[in-house]
Amino acid sequence: MSVRLHWLARGPHPGDGPAATPPRRACGIVTMAALATIVACESSPAPGEDAQQEGTEMAEPTRIEHITPEGVARLPVFTPAVRVGDLVFLSGAIGTVPGGELRLVEGGIGPETRATMDNIGQVLEAAGLGFEDLVKCTVFLADIADFAAMNEVYLTFFEGIEPPARSAMAASGLALGARVEIECIARAR
Repeated sequence: MSVRLHWLARGPHPGDGPAATPPRRACGIVTMAALATIVACESSPAPGEDAQQEGTEMAEPTRIEHITPEGVARLPVFTPAVRVGDLVFLSGAIGTVPGGELRLVEGGIGPETRATMDNIGQVLEAAGLGFEDLVKCTVFLADIADFAAMNEVYLTFFEGIEPPARSAMAASGLALGARVEIECIARAR
């Protein structure tokens, strides 16, 4: 399929007026993107065609492994972590007491952060990983004023290793009234 797209770069048409130029250009860009998609997908088999007829095999879907360690509190609506290809995605963890009970540790942001990171450590261990395998964490705080106290405890889990990339933000309404929730992505081994 050969398509000529030189008309996209043209200036306004006589009689278009200045207001017509941006919408025409935007429309042309959208059209060009659609055509590029069609051209890129041109060699794919049509729906219902069997790619194996051409001697190529369909790739198997990437396997998803659900990681559910004992002793980590969880609700039945999520899995603590899933491994997909080269990555492990950890669900948001909060500072629940050891043993899997859905109850927060007492003492405020410091103890909650420590329990949260301990829970993350248990999930990592169940996946055969450690804190050195984390590549990205996102921290949700009920009150951004807790940032310094959370950070003080959080950093102790990365002593001697480079910490992962991280974002932190304030959020309201964390599960069980938690002060902190942390979700992470790790590399798989």
